[in-house]
Amino acid sequence: LDLSDRVSQEYLKEFLDKAVDSGRYQGKLYRIPFRSDGGMLYYRQDLLEQAGFQAPKTFEQLVTISQKLQENHNPKWGYLWQGRQYEGLSAMFVEILAGFGGFWVDPETLEVGLDQPEAIKAVEFLRSTIKQGISPPGVTTYQEEETRLLFQNGDAVFLRNWPYVWSLANQEGSKVKGKIGISPMVHGPSGKAGACLGGWGLGIAKSSKHPEEAWRAIEYFTSEKAQRRYTLETGYLPTRRKLFADPEIVAKYPHYPKMLEVLEGAVLRPPVAQYSQVSDILQRYLNAVLTNPKLSAEKMMKAAADETRRLLSVE
Repeated sequence: LDLSDRVSQEYLKEFLDKAVDSGRYQGKLYRIPFRSDGGMLYYRQDLLEQAGFQAPKTFEQLVTISQKLQENHNPKWGYLWQGRQYEGLSAMFVEILAGFGGFWVDPETLEVGLDQPEAIKAVEFLRSTIKQGISPPGVTTYQEEETRLLFQNGDAVFLRNWPYVWSLANQEGSKVKGKIGISPMVHGPSGKAGACLGGWGLGIAKSSKHPEEAWRAIEYFTSEKAQRRYTLETGYLPTRRKLFADPEIVAKYPHYPKMLEVLEGAVLRPPVAQYSQVSDILQRYLNAVLTNPKLSAEKMMKAAADETRRLLSVE
């Protein structure tokens, strides 16, 4: 059901903007955000400090620092990311695409940007990390856990992953406990840091026989009180902006103010009705071109864009 008439703009301003936007479709609001998630860059703060580096802000800096630390401090890898053919590949690529100033699908016009110069640069950047030995050859088979375990074992300088990694990487027995930092994703001169937005929200089914009771439940679970309790007990990210600076939460999770900075730069996957098919197309072509260096990035991304256009009927 459309929830637009049940909330005011003032009420929605208490939530992360992109978390609210992710619950909209064709101008209507169908869910209230409850738990947030977003991609980010983890880094070995101890190694960077020893070498006199700040956390990178650009792709170029990430490459330079990776190569220098691989040479001098001997972590096996510089940069880990998710390259397997699955939804995580699309999520990761959205961030790199934003970093180069590109786009996937414009939800308003259904214009497809996968064959534009910015998208080709994004593909070539990922390819270059493998070619230069910054990322492992097997990265095109990795999902989140493979990359987390390598990073947590002390085998890499940088990791692109989700917020859940923080608590696991800082648990007893982790080789990087107390040695990591987080920052927004890196970007190029014409792009911006992008965190692919994930998260959960609550809505009301059109077939519900108890819409008013359902709305009261949504109001409670998305309230400041309930989100504070949920965050303190689970460590999952809230969607209410105020809670990222809540003294009790920050005392337990001191990295939360930085998390807000990451999430404020969130980018959305295309909110189109055919999203699962759109994502499948990108995954197939992108994984193929990342796995096989003999394939042309331009030709493969043109094929991905054309197949997406046919699906959306906007050739």
